[in-house]
Amino acid sequence: MYELDFTPKRVCPRNIHVAVSDDGTTIENVEFTGGCNGNTKAVAKLVSGKPVDEIVALLAGNDCQGRGTSCADQLTIALQQAQEQARALA
Repeated sequence: MYELDFTPKRVCPRNIHVAVSDDGTTIENVEFTGGCNGNTKAVAKLVSGKPVDEIVALLAGNDCQGRGTSCADQLTIALQQAQEQARALA
């Protein structure tokens, strides 16, 4: 398992901790620090165990109140970074 702490931009959470499988294909765990507690917990539960590529395709570009990004969009950036780094180590 590969783990990454990501500092999101222009959203409420201060940190997104992601864990992906060793080969970077599957989301093992997601934890948000800060943000809308109920929503971020729900997102984390919904994406756990899913393929990284599927979740990135589904959530990338999601906008929150005209910010040009959202918690879900920032999660996709974190997942892509974790996936790239896990694959580089494999």
